[in-house]
Amino acid sequence: EGREDLQVNQLETQIWIKPDVQKTDVDFSEILNAIQEIAKDVNIFFDELEGVNSPSKDDDSLLHHGNLTSTSDDASRLEVVGEEVPDKNKANGLYFRDGKCRIDYILVYRKSNPQTEKREVFERNIRAEGLQMEKESSLTNSDIIFVKLHAPWEVLGKYAELMNVRMPFRRKIYYLHRRYKFMNRIEKQISRFRGWLPRKPMKLDKETLPDLEENDCYTAPFSQQRIHHFIIHNKDTFFNNATRSRIVHHILQRVKYEEGKNKIGLNRLLSNGSYEAAFPLHEGSYRSKNSIKTHGAENHRHLLYECWASWGVWYKYQPLDLVRRYFGEKIGLYFAWLGWYTGMLFPAAFIGLFVFLYGVTTLNHCQVSKEVCQATDIIMCPICDKYCPFMRLSDSCVYAKVTHLFDNGATVFFAVFMAVWATVFLEFWKRRRAVIAYDWDLIDWEEEEEEIRPQFEAKYSKKERMNPISGKPEPYQAFADKCSRLIVSASGIFFMICVVIAAVFGIVIYRVVTVSTFAAFKWALIRNNSQVATTGTAVCINFCIIMLLNVLYEKVALFLTNLEQPRTESEWENSFTLKMFLFQFVNLNSSTFYIAFFLGRFTGHPGAYLRLINRWRLEECHPSGCLIDLCMQMGIIMVLKQTWNNFMELGYPLIQNWWTRRKLRQEYGTQRKTSFPQWEKDYNLQPMNAYGLFDEYLEMILQFGFTTIFVAAFPLAPLLALLNNIIEIRLDAYKFVTQWRRPLASRAKDIGIWYGILEGIGILSVITNAFVIAVTSDFIPRLVYAYKYGPCAGQGEAGQKCMVGYVNASLSVFLVSDFENRSEPTSNGSEFSGSPLKYCRYRDYRDPPHSPVPYGYTLQFWHVLAARLAFIIVFEHLVFCIKHLISYLIPDLPKDLRDRMRREKYLIQEMMYEAELERLQKERKERKKNGKSYHNEWP
Repeated sequence: EGREDLQVNQLETQIWIKPDVQKTDVDFSEILNAIQEIAKDVNIFFDELEGVNSPSKDDDSLLHHGNLTSTSDDASRLEVVGEEVPDKNKANGLYFRDGKCRIDYILVYRKSNPQTEKREVFERNIRAEGLQMEKESSLTNSDIIFVKLHAPWEVLGKYAELMNVRMPFRRKIYYLHRRYKFMNRIEKQISRFRGWLPRKPMKLDKETLPDLEENDCYTAPFSQQRIHHFIIHNKDTFFNNATRSRIVHHILQRVKYEEGKNKIGLNRLLSNGSYEAAFPLHEGSYRSKNSIKTHGAENHRHLLYECWASWGVWYKYQPLDLVRRYFGEKIGLYFAWLGWYTGMLFPAAFIGLFVFLYGVTTLNHCQVSKEVCQATDIIMCPICDKYCPFMRLSDSCVYAKVTHLFDNGATVFFAVFMAVWATVFLEFWKRRRAVIAYDWDLIDWEEEEEEIRPQFEAKYSKKERMNPISGKPEPYQAFADKCSRLIVSASGIFFMICVVIAAVFGIVIYRVVTVSTFAAFKWALIRNNSQVATTGTAVCINFCIIMLLNVLYEKVALFLTNLEQPRTESEWENSFTLKMFLFQFVNLNSSTFYIAFFLGRFTGHPGAYLRLINRWRLEECHPSGCLIDLCMQMGIIMVLKQTWNNFMELGYPLIQNWWTRRKLRQEYGTQRKTSFPQWEKDYNLQPMNAYGLFDEYLEMILQFGFTTIFVAAFPLAPLLALLNNIIEIRLDAYKFVTQWRRPLASRAKDIGIWYGILEGIGILSVITNAFVIAVTSDFIPRLVYAYKYGPCAGQGEAGQKCMVGYVNASLSVFLVSDFENRSEPTSNGSEFSGSPLKYCRYRDYRDPPHSPVPYGYTLQFWHVLAARLAFIIVFEHLVFCIKHLISYLIPDLPKDLRDRMRREKYLIQEMMYEAELERLQKERKERKKNGKSYHNEWP
């Protein structure tokens, strides 16, 4: 009696069922239920295809250029006789020929591809899973075939239940907390003050945003048995497009294409070239002739473009719920994190700008810069061999003033503030992430057991062991093999870091050589500013080397990661991410570390200079200090890097898409281009890069490092980062909405391994800022002079009046006749006083030439060294204590969120109890109606 239901279009099938399913004496309906329960593990192969119901999928006779021709058996049954086909749906390229079945996924292949047999088996099994299919040849290239897939309601319901997709079933009820009278008064005063301000200019107009119902409803895992509990207004729109595409992708990843236990999944077909591309469709065009304010948005893509990707809304908040609904939780979390990071940069940028302005306002009252500018009688020793002349200290007046802008009394406060800011940023991000995870139903979501990478299977298919989670045999990598591969990979990482150090060494040699060259230059402008010219050109060359090495590092990181043979895609992604971050971080910051902590520290003194390979004299700092070199390095690298990244992120896809459109216009004209269906337009867009969001995260993490690690030397770094991020959000949004194919909506609970990297950068920033203040800047030497050697010594004061004489005390005296032959300058300094110079000055704390120990360290040097070490220890311990105290005091979950979660759990239990009670009462009534005896049990 059930034979008609079991016929599958006269197709012979082979069905493999779990071994634990045994024959029992049950009726036929129970057998069907058992088959539905194990449908997840059923693999169907079609051995023979008969009649007109299943023609070959690669048969050219079924394909017509520009015409939608259905190859689905169910297409004819979906058409209702006498019903008018919606012309609008047929025209926009988002539906099948009937105008009712929405396209949920697109597969693209070439007819000339030799993998025909695998595709045929794969597509037959797709149809056996219940998906409907149509094919279409490309309008621009008859060799390209588009396979359009649609999931009917029954398939969506079955797999939504298997995937535990949470759907809305009851609207949320919000309760106002009890307010005290004092709080009510404060709120009234605040609201009265807000009445004078513009009304929430940064918030989007709620009238333009659609009602995202799932965010205002309690959700539960979808169940077909309890389908009446869910809010279903329309079955076609109950599952949104992103969820539909995710369900179809889930099915495609579990469909076999060849006999064998590992011959399964769309990813393997993409990797072996059977299919050229696979992607969900965008929801139509992002542009419209009509205004969104008067006619509303035509689709979610148009709405995202107007309210998110447009430059006119750069100051408004992001519509994160809409981003999540269109692109999925993983991309939504990235933009949520980027928006949170940008918002947290506002106080950091404000304080950094305040520190800079404080330096500007106190510039005329700075005693040190005054003494430098007035020191016309102090002659400094040459900063390079032979060609560098003697110079007056007053010639570096401009550099002394610029140094004060960044190295002033507020610098230490700002360094402590940024260390605390990094902790507060991470702790409050955890709270923000918890709120987002609750709103997006990610609290109880757990990642599915990932499938093994095909490369891992091919390498270790001979060795197997039982998976403790799934209980199935899987390939196994021996511990000794894994350790040997990790050792080789670590050696490769060490070698590449040595390559970075070698590149920095080359930059050092360049700086040493070109100082003398620029000092002997014909142009007076370059000759008089030889050190600045050397630093500027060295930074630009260093930037070019950084960009070239980044290309090499990507290939090396890819090779080393594949050499390790990670088991799953997430393990591969984490390993690749860590390597690329290490490479690029070292590459980007190695020269900065050299300038901050090594430049001018190990040069020796006049008459006994330390030399590189016993030839080149090591570079000295400017008479005003090394901080100006560090500021130039950070400023130039940060601006150039961000400009280049923004150009490559948007400019490269724009140029590629423009070139594609140009070729289409030349071949088919403008009118034909506009009539292309949506799948053709999306195929001509650029695919999302192979590493997903890796490049976006890496750019922001490296920027976060620049913003925090050397912020004591460059307080304007947070301001530059803020300005860049405001542009970055809209650039990324524009790229996702207009330039890239729609990525698959993926789920994620957090930002993954990047959070641990951010914590590591936060710890490193405390250490580096402590060393920058203690070693690179003159903060400690000035403090020691003010309290120990200055006019206020022993009085406990450290004002500007206590710094009188500091410049003279920080310079040592050198006898010109003690110069080495190879470093003796060509000029004798007679242009300053009319007679050859006998003495010159240099930056150091050493005894004069006529002392018992010529050029030995003075007591002031040891006092400064001890103070520096003490400051580093105190600063680090103090800041780390503050950081740990803040992380302890700030809970990961906000109190109101915790209460909402508890109440939701309580309400769900109550609703489940009510539903069960209703079911028992119905059963009792039916028994009573049928006259059956029953026990008087409760209820």
